[in-house]
Amino acid sequence: MSRGIHASSATLGEQPEITGFRVALANFTGPFDLLLQLIGQKKLDVTEVSLSRVTDEFIAYTRALGETAELDEITEFLVVAATLLDLKTARLLPRGEVDSEEDLALLESRDLLFARLLQYRAYKQVAELFATWQRGAPRRYPRAVSLEERFAELLPPVTLGHTPASFAELAAGVFRPRVPELVGTDHIHKVAVSVPEQAGRILDTLRLAGAETWLTFAALTRDCTVSMEVVGRFLALLELYKAQAICVEQEDALGELRIAWTGREVDPRVVAAGNWE
Repeated sequence: MSRGIHASSATLGEQPEITGFRVALANFTGPFDLLLQLIGQKKLDVTEVSLSRVTDEFIAYTRALGETAELDEITEFLVVAATLLDLKTARLLPRGEVDSEEDLALLESRDLLFARLLQYRAYKQVAELFATWQRGAPRRYPRAVSLEERFAELLPPVTLGHTPASFAELAAGVFRPRVPELVGTDHIHKVAVSVPEQAGRILDTLRLAGAETWLTFAALTRDCTVSMEVVGRFLALLELYKAQAICVEQEDALGELRIAWTGREVDPRVVAAGNWE
C-alpha cells in the first residue's frame, strides 16, 4: 500500500477545477477530480483505490444535496466509476501467455481504459473552455452600422486598363498557332572512340602474344590516353567475347581481369559494327 496522498500536496502541479465531491480514503484524501488525475497520470495505482467506498461516499454526497443535485454530475460519476471498475478488473486478472488475438485484446484493455479516462478529462476541459467563452460573450457587441460615406468615398475609381482592341488581341493570341519548340542537340556528347577500332587493337595485341597467352586488362589499356578509350576498349572486349574470339577469366569479384586469344580469326569491324557504328 502506497503512502496517503492529500490534495494539499504542492508537488502535484496544476490541479483540475475542484468540484463539491471529495473522497477520504486510506491512501488519498481530496477532490474526486484530483483522484482521476492521479490515476490517469499513473501516479496512483487503481488497484489501491477502494471503489466501493468511493461509490458509498458519492451516494451520501448526492443524498446530502437532495433536490439540488445535478443530473449531469451524477451521470459523469457513473461513467467514470464504470471505467475505473473495468480498469481495476483488468489490472487484477491474472496474465497468462498470449495464445490468440482475443488474449492480446484483453492485455490491451488496460491502456484502452486509460485512454477513456483521458478522453473524459479532455471533454471536461473543453466544456470548461466553452463555459469561459460563454461568460465573456455578453461583453462583446458587433458593429451594427454601415460604413460612413466619408470613408466609402475614399475608395479609388476602378480602372480596367483594357480596351476592346486589347481584348481582341488577347483572343487572337489564344487561337494563333504556336511555333513548335526545337530541341537542340549541341549538348549531346559525341562518341569520339570507335569500338570496332578498339576491337582491332585488342586482337592485334593478343595475336602478337600468341594463342592462349593471358594478358591483363591493364596491359591491354596501357596505351590509352583518355578514359573514353578505356571504356571503348572494354566494350570491344564484350563484343569479341560474344564472337568467341577471346577467353576471359576473373578469379575474384572485382579482381584482375585476364584475357587470352582463342585463335579464332574474326573481323572486328564486322563483329562490332552492328551495335557501335
